[in-house]
Amino acid sequence: MHDELYADGVGEITVGGTVVRVDLVSLSPTERDASNVPKSVFRQRLIFSVEGFANAVDLMQKALQGLVESGAVIPAQRRMPAVTPVASPGIEPAPATEKSRTANASPNFS
Repeated sequence: MHDELYADGVGEITVGGTVVRVDLVSLSPTERDASNVPKSVFRQRLIFSVEGFANAVDLMQKALQGLVESGAVIPAQRRMPAVTPVASPGIEPAPATEKSRTANASPNFS
């Protein structure tokens, strides 16, 4: 039998030279934050060559496209209605920041 690992997502992606490290995380059954939400905890690290990582991303994009076409996944653009900021006189709207991007985006990439 092969070992299997469940992960709720990717915690961080780190690129160092020709090596890409992908940290897998899952929600802790015991640790919670101040809002009583389960904390993401490190589970396992995947280590790729840059070429291997690029190939893996390509394969995952194809798998995602199949899930979208089958209706199993709804793209983020269709899940949330677009919000248009309302400008007040004399106040400039804040520019998009790293925090305004998706919550699961790695801080290593802009």
